[in-house]
Amino acid sequence: MQTFLHGRDLIGDLDFSKEEVETVLDVALDLKRKRALNEPHAYLRDKTLAMLFFFSSTRTRGSFEAGMAQLGGHAAFIESRTTQISHGDTAKEIGEILGRYYDGLAIRHVEWTKGNPYLNEVAKYSRVPVLNMQCDIYHPFQCLADLLTIWEKKGRDLRRKKMVVSWAYAASYQKPMSVPQSLILQMPRFGLDVVLAHPPEFKLMPEIMDQAREQARKFGTGFEVVDDMDEGFKDADIVYAKSWGAMVHTPDEKQGAEIIQKYSSWITDQRRMRLAKSDAIYMHPLPADRNIEVTDEVIDGPNSVVYDEAENRLHVQKAVMALTMG
Repeated sequence: MQTFLHGRDLIGDLDFSKEEVETVLDVALDLKRKRALNEPHAYLRDKTLAMLFFFSSTRTRGSFEAGMAQLGGHAAFIESRTTQISHGDTAKEIGEILGRYYDGLAIRHVEWTKGNPYLNEVAKYSRVPVLNMQCDIYHPFQCLADLLTIWEKKGRDLRRKKMVVSWAYAASYQKPMSVPQSLILQMPRFGLDVVLAHPPEFKLMPEIMDQAREQARKFGTGFEVVDDMDEGFKDADIVYAKSWGAMVHTPDEKQGAEIIQKYSSWITDQRRMRLAKSDAIYMHPLPADRNIEVTDEVIDGPNSVVYDEAENRLHVQKAVMALTMG
């Protein structure tokens, strides 16, 4: 167990070593047990967290607010449009000033090419930990919750288990690619053989792909890319299928939306789930475009773990906050 995470930022998935991630998950399981037994665990009494949102949220806001309250502290919700950011407050000012008011800064900023640089600029000037509630490149807390859920459902020894991370059709908007990028970086470190499935236009960032291959080499796991959803699903132990945008192919929103329409057949349905193993789990970070991205039969079916996955956001976030802000 790695016991000195105090003051650390969590912006990218590889900011914490494998051993440090294991520490986070062990603490998360302990906090989950304490909550189940109604045991007080006010490790952050009188501490405050600023939650700065440039992008709307359901699970992220709810789980961070609830988590800080359960840890004995307070979370302040700050919507960027209600601040002076649009009138001149820079990332430097946010880091310098909010870093003096609060004990931690959590930021969600997913605008393509802007979110991650903003978080890193804030962190450069902040005297307190900066936590990434999702940017355009990474979604580390979602990935930690996913890994905790996989541990609970499949055990800690994940060697020779296949996880497919698949693109899926969604008509709502060009969604960030941060979830699949976090998954391909983190999961090979824990023994999973990862298969990334997507149409040709939905490539992930080349530097992230290089890092994912390096993690797979380092930890002796498989990592491959296919352009066929059925092939990806075949014999999978874990199915993680969601939509993301074509930003690497084209940053143009209109072109990206047109490309998405070509692949409406990329839906997770019962036929595809039957290609996976009979005890495969279906995962999704939510919200899902029902009956477009995934059928009701699958997301509400016996293989779905999406609500356990959503709950685990609370526990892993509490663990990271307790370890870094305590």
